[in-house]
Amino acid sequence: MRLVKIGLGNVDPTVGAFEDNVNRILVQARAMAAEGCHVAAFGELSVSGYPCEDLVQWAAFVDQQGKALDNLVASLDDTFRNTVLVVGLTVHLDGSLYNVAAIIAGGRIVGMVPKENLPDYNVFYEGRTITPGSIGMSAKIRNIPIGDMIFEFGFGRMATQVCEDIWRPDGPMVRRNFSGAELDVSINASPFRLGARQTRHEMISTRAADNLTTVAYVNLVGAQDSLVFEGGGYVNQCGRMMLDSERGREGYQTQVVDLDRVRRMRMENTTWRHARDQYLGAHKPVPVVTDDILRKVAPPNGALPYPFPKNRSFFLPEADSPRASARYEYFQDLEMVIGIGMMGYFRKTGAFKRILIALSGGKDSCLTLMLAHKAVCKEADRRKLADDERAAFIRDMVWCVDMPSDHNSTETRGITKRICDDLGVTLKVSPIQEAVEKERRALMALLGVSSLKRNTEQNIQARVRGERMQNIANETGGLWLQTSNMTEKAVGYTTVGGDMMGALALIANLPKTVVIEFIRWYFEQTGLDVIHSLLDSKASAELEEGQEDERDLMPFPVLDAMFALFVGEKMSVCEVQAIVTQMWPKEERVAEWTALFVRLFFGSIFKWVQCPLSLHLGTLDLERERALQLPVVQDRTWAETI
Repeated sequence: MRLVKIGLGNVDPTVGAFEDNVNRILVQARAMAAEGCHVAAFGELSVSGYPCEDLVQWAAFVDQQGKALDNLVASLDDTFRNTVLVVGLTVHLDGSLYNVAAIIAGGRIVGMVPKENLPDYNVFYEGRTITPGSIGMSAKIRNIPIGDMIFEFGFGRMATQVCEDIWRPDGPMVRRNFSGAELDVSINASPFRLGARQTRHEMISTRAADNLTTVAYVNLVGAQDSLVFEGGGYVNQCGRMMLDSERGREGYQTQVVDLDRVRRMRMENTTWRHARDQYLGAHKPVPVVTDDILRKVAPPNGALPYPFPKNRSFFLPEADSPRASARYEYFQDLEMVIGIGMMGYFRKTGAFKRILIALSGGKDSCLTLMLAHKAVCKEADRRKLADDERAAFIRDMVWCVDMPSDHNSTETRGITKRICDDLGVTLKVSPIQEAVEKERRALMALLGVSSLKRNTEQNIQARVRGERMQNIANETGGLWLQTSNMTEKAVGYTTVGGDMMGALALIANLPKTVVIEFIRWYFEQTGLDVIHSLLDSKASAELEEGQEDERDLMPFPVLDAMFALFVGEKMSVCEVQAIVTQMWPKEERVAEWTALFVRLFFGSIFKWVQCPLSLHLGTLDLERERALQLPVVQDRTWAETI
């Protein structure tokens, strides 16, 4: 047996906070080394924070990462004599920038392996600034090898990959495993995406099985701007998942593996051996970095417990642990990552003292409040506050502002008060009707008219609220959360200078149908009567008497289906209309609604490009910077042609 203990460290770095990031790594690395871990792995760009974006174009920003890495190495004492560390940073080499995994062992940096596959899709723009590593790359930085290599230690041969490199079936893992690597450490900064967890789980199992290797996959945790990293990680040996570590928090988990099992399975598998021999017959093997000192670092530990199945049977499958429904896990994941995203933004910017929400008693603002409240409660738990301190902390941290006009119903105002009372948050009431009337009179006098357009009448109210919230945020140091959803955003059912404003949007990438089901899920978890009342209420902007959102637009399920088909699937208008007709065969207004959707969608691009930063939650996000890059100025007749 060659028993090796692997540690996966989830750290929450802040871009540019090199000293703090290294300290976070050190705390976990020291604990893992004390536990006898042979390998302690941390996420992609864990030294610098991810993503660095154009900051890497400042030489000082990159140089200080190297100094931080040196400080990390200098902080390692004899506790680390048998522990190999893998961390991530950016380095300069001959006018190029590389995103590398740095390997530290025996008191020194023994090598750096650059990322080869640089994603430039979805939320990623790495190819803009970073140069990819390549097959056979071999160079030195400050006498440290950098390039395509594997490492031989006391326990055996280890390869490292950086994030996207593991996603390609023909990526660097293949040649490194054919060259003798038995353990593949993959360091990652993989943002949360709905549904990606299962895909990632299956991909890692496939890579480990195809390459007959042990994969140790570790992710960052925390948030950076609009990206949220859920943490966690996996250890998978030859297709057998041995560790699926906890997500959503800083910390580490460990797993013992027997690397002799990799060697044995490769000897038995003729398909793998033939493929290896064929590859090595046509290519040079990947160089191995080692010396007498490294061969003595981290020798196998026969005293470690063998990783036998928990049920003590090598034949029977282990009993499945009780698993929540897919629906429960879906909303639980959303709640977790939205909380991480909000608190990460709040903490790392250092600009805010509390959370502010313009609470209307409608579904969107109430869901935003529930999500913010849950995240603040978790922060109170983390601080281990006594009950009275906890209640005071929550009241001081979450402020809601109700700004009623003459059009706000008694029902929604009642919901506003009840939900704030039930959650124990602060509610401030500030009527706006007087300010609205003053603005109406001033505008009519300026324009010399006796009445205003319907939209103008509505938007004055939203803009008075927006201005007031901005002023409250200035005065109280509040992080003002924007509360609009993706459905409204997509068709411009929002007000520039009003409800579109704020500093951070929690639900701007959730469709209205998901918002409604999310609230229903909250009711199932809490049983709060006020949430039941909220679900029963009609969706309304309440900017005029008797207003109903679905009457102004169309049924939300229809609108969300059109958005998914036209924007997500990039279908033509006629295809969208045909599919929606199949989905709702009894609806007679589908053609009218389709034309309305296309007109509103293209006519509102100029609006949603002005929206505040929004958390990325799925594969179809409505944000120009990191998701859907559409020109504001364009002729839409190409889309309307059937």
